[in-house]
Amino acid sequence: MKKKKQTKKSDRTKSKLQIGTFIANEKGFGFIEIEEETEDVFVAPEYVKSAMNGDIVSFRIIEAARDGMRAEAKIVDVLKRNVKVVVGTYQRSKNFGFVVVDDSKIEDIYIPKNLKGKAKNNDKVVVQIVKYPENNKSAEGKIIEILGKADDTNVDLISVLRMYDLKQTFPKVVQTEVKEIPQVIHGIDGRVDLRDKEIFTIDGADTKDIDDAISLSKNGDNYLLGVHIADVSTYVRENTPLDKEASKRGTSVYLIDTVIPMLPKELSNGICSLNPNVDRYALSIDMEIDKNGNVVNKKIYKSVICSKIQMTYDNVYKVVEENEVPVGYEKFKDTLLLMKELALILIDKRKSKGAIDFEIPEAKILLDENDKVIEIKPRENTIANRIIEQFMVLANECIAEFFHSREIPFIYRIHETPDEDKIDKLKIFLNNINYVVDFAEEVTPKDLQRVVEKYKGKEEEKVVSTTILRTMRLAKYSNENIGHFGLALKDYCHFTSPIRRYPDLFIHRVISNYLDKKIDDKKKAKFAKLAIKFADMSSDAEKKAEEAERELEKIKMCEYMSEHIDEEFDGIISSVTSFGVFVELENTIEGLVHVENMKDDYYIFDEKNVIMTGKNSKRVLKIGDKVRIKVIAADKMLRRIDFEIS
Repeated sequence: MKKKKQTKKSDRTKSKLQIGTFIANEKGFGFIEIEEETEDVFVAPEYVKSAMNGDIVSFRIIEAARDGMRAEAKIVDVLKRNVKVVVGTYQRSKNFGFVVVDDSKIEDIYIPKNLKGKAKNNDKVVVQIVKYPENNKSAEGKIIEILGKADDTNVDLISVLRMYDLKQTFPKVVQTEVKEIPQVIHGIDGRVDLRDKEIFTIDGADTKDIDDAISLSKNGDNYLLGVHIADVSTYVRENTPLDKEASKRGTSVYLIDTVIPMLPKELSNGICSLNPNVDRYALSIDMEIDKNGNVVNKKIYKSVICSKIQMTYDNVYKVVEENEVPVGYEKFKDTLLLMKELALILIDKRKSKGAIDFEIPEAKILLDENDKVIEIKPRENTIANRIIEQFMVLANECIAEFFHSREIPFIYRIHETPDEDKIDKLKIFLNNINYVVDFAEEVTPKDLQRVVEKYKGKEEEKVVSTTILRTMRLAKYSNENIGHFGLALKDYCHFTSPIRRYPDLFIHRVISNYLDKKIDDKKKAKFAKLAIKFADMSSDAEKKAEEAERELEKIKMCEYMSEHIDEEFDGIISSVTSFGVFVELENTIEGLVHVENMKDDYYIFDEKNVIMTGKNSKRVLKIGDKVRIKVIAADKMLRRIDFEIS
């Protein structure tokens, strides 16, 4: 993956025809992202032409960047269409209809009467675009599938699947290939036999695709940690239909209580999953760790393991924190306590290096048998989760360092330094909450870590952590090892989840070839090209998966809050904009207090200080303020929850 270069504003001339990706805004304007450049350009509504979200376009700069403002552009032509099929709600008119698209960045689609099929008013439908917008006319579409009524809770999941083109089933050619894969291992195959070793797994209670197992013992003052990862590459052979489908999917997608797997269940839940009391092939890394958390020795090898028990986070927590030993855990108690001891050492070591330890709870959405939301609450992240997290991070770091030092082509997990403009906005926020900013000239992980640590356990903790997280760039995959800012690591990769992430599967192939002494210059050249290809593909797949997961969460949060209209909740202001303030509740749900609903005063937005101030009352609303709100609206179609301040 190529690095993006910093763009000099003077580089852009009005006469030069350029190419980029158009990112639409629901208000009609948009931006153009340009490959290898960090700054996008603004496109006013009158210059969007017929472009739709995600289209590849040619454009010219009509106004150069100045005074902190983006350059402005005019789209010349659409070179490649991104949107071909959309999902939305059919609205019938007398002689025609239109579809309100679920993706708010795409305008309504006109549906001629003869192309509506059997769709009825308020049906959730899939639309194929037959004519793209031109001359101020809307795009025209044909309804190709009716999913059900828009307000039916059972339609929510299938709508998101269609919207993001996520397939629950696998092509027949893949299913045929999978049937030929045995569900038992075929002997030791020259591997290290670890079947008698105390190895086990720790996962969520409902987990079926188990990638990782662990073992731990002591040698004097040193810890001997083993991380054993399912050897998926033994079964997913390069360039087979199964492999091509896995690379195309890129990742498993977790949609509340539904999984769209990267690999068929015969592998993800079967022969590749490290289920208890069955023999499985693994790639293992043994790490000898001193009392300060330093890895003093490591060994990577192929193994055969037999997990002794499938533990759950809840039960492990009982053992290590509540001194309660569930049935079946008795003989593992000492090992679990030793694991907690090592995890705490590793946490302290990472803090000393500057790793940023965010503790932002994710939403846990509970559904009934009809997919209706019954509860939304923060997902717990206990020491049991932290044990696995720390062990996996260490394994990923050691694997990345090992192969980077040997100059073998690889896919790394990278996280770039935050953008200067976002750091400037973060400083304003921190000043507003009376934090004395003492960042270095170039911000370091330790600078941000100090802020997070200062607010640990305080009421402002979540909003501070969330604001810092929004300041940072997104992590992604790359063939170039430029380090991981958030983890404060020079070397990092994803090695520990080959069942559900393609980059992990790819580097397993590299590791296997290395261990089998099959890497020569020809194979290095091959892996180098594939690393670039799969890093890009996997980053895109990950982005799509995250968008789909967020989309379904937003739908279900709107559904849930629609049952709480006129009720009051306590919350914290999480964002301040020119059109209102966003407030996050204790259950993780976020809603908007629009300026139209600020009826106690006329509020003025101060962009520089990111605050709202009442013209008459002088009341100031800023990020981190505690407020009590009343729910006044929740719209699934718009994915919007509206509050007013009580």
